[in-house]
Amino acid sequence: MKITLDELRAFATVVDSGSITAAAEQLEQTVSGISRSLGRLEAKLDTTLLRRTTRRLELTEEGAALLARARDILDSVEEAEEQMAIRRQQPVGRLRVDAATPFMLHVIVPRVAGFRERFPRVELELNSNEGIIDLLERRTDVAFRIGALKDSTLHARPVGSSRLRLLASPAYLERVGTPGRVADLAAHSLLGFTQPESLNQWPVRDPRGNPLHIRPAIASSSGETLRQLAIAGEGIVCLSDFMTREDQKAGRLVQLMPKATVDVRQPINAVYYRNTALASRITCFIDYMIASVAPGRFDD
Repeated sequence: MKITLDELRAFATVVDSGSITAAAEQLEQTVSGISRSLGRLEAKLDTTLLRRTTRRLELTEEGAALLARARDILDSVEEAEEQMAIRRQQPVGRLRVDAATPFMLHVIVPRVAGFRERFPRVELELNSNEGIIDLLERRTDVAFRIGALKDSTLHARPVGSSRLRLLASPAYLERVGTPGRVADLAAHSLLGFTQPESLNQWPVRDPRGNPLHIRPAIASSSGETLRQLAIAGEGIVCLSDFMTREDQKAGRLVQLMPKATVDVRQPINAVYYRNTALASRITCFIDYMIASVAPGRFDD
């Protein structure tokens, strides 16, 4: 059997305090408990560490050798505990973050400077993937996912929600015309996603009253690519406010058919594995993101 920290601590405390009774008081244990710890330690090492006389305890040569090593071990454990406490107070270390390109560019990147100023000892590693990744396989600490979550192994913290809108550039509308009804969209160049197919369901109603499912004239896996195509005048797109809010304010993109558009909001969550013990650097990053997206929606 291997010796334990409790046994080494009991042994060192007995030596330092001068008696088993004093050690028991210092460690808030019973005298019999300290005595048993010493007995187990000597049995495991198959040697006598202390000579017990009627008046005092004396270290044997083997006991003196062990005491020096025990002090080093206990000091190292205490130092490690102190370092962990410091890390909890001031997060330290590499933080690997994953998000789709639009969320990375329009939400995370603008907030990096403020986060680094507040938590300068956290080393950020920012990765963009348009699809769903395996967090463990990619060694990712936290990912930001847009839309309904399906993976039950993940723990999620809501960051906010973002409304979907139909948008086009003024140049496109001037060239092709502005659709006034949902039926008019059939005559336009529609920009959509290669996957998932659910993103090609737009928040307007078809003749049967269902969400309109479009067939893209140009398709891409990246919402950022579709945003750039729309700004360039290549067609009409359906994108989330978190990535187009500034374009709408600047007039680069114009909302179409606002009265016919159903209020559909995409949930945005920070996710990590449920069996992961959250390091403070993960917690502080998620907390910072949630606080900076007040009041919880990207279109306000």
